[in-house]
Amino acid sequence: MVEDIVRSFGFLTLGTRMKRIGERLQADTQRIIDEAGLPIQTAQYPYLAAIDLQGPLTIGELTMAVGISQPGVTRTVSQLSAQGFLQVRPSPDDQRRRVVGLTPAGEEIVLRSKAYIWPRIEAAVKDLCEDMSGPLLAQLAAIEQGLADAPLDRRAAKTEEQVL
Repeated sequence: MVEDIVRSFGFLTLGTRMKRIGERLQADTQRIIDEAGLPIQTAQYPYLAAIDLQGPLTIGELTMAVGISQPGVTRTVSQLSAQGFLQVRPSPDDQRRRVVGLTPAGEEIVLRSKAYIWPRIEAAVKDLCEDMSGPLLAQLAAIEQGLADAPLDRRAAKTEEQVL
């Protein structure tokens, strides 16, 4: 049997390991979505959820809400707009800014998702994590906050100074 190098390297490959776990969770989630016959991609849900929860948002606000780069947000908004789930309009306050809102079709897919998809996914992930010790979500939040406070390159430089 071949050794799982990513797992065996511990903290050195934590980012790769988390990405691998994320990709697996998204692929499994996509199968649930596909089984329900919804024409949406897993990675698009946070956009719909943010707008559903907070109302129409500018591209900049949506970027902050989902924590994705502005070009990535613009790309996904364009896809969801082409699918008929989002509408993009100029801001009434500033014509240079664009405001993104749900269309009736977007509202419908969010309603169906809240009723049938999101609870199933949440229950499945909770079941997956149920026997684990420690507050996983709090630990992930701490990692995200730690990276926001001091990215790895700054931490590595600080560690190098201590070693030298």
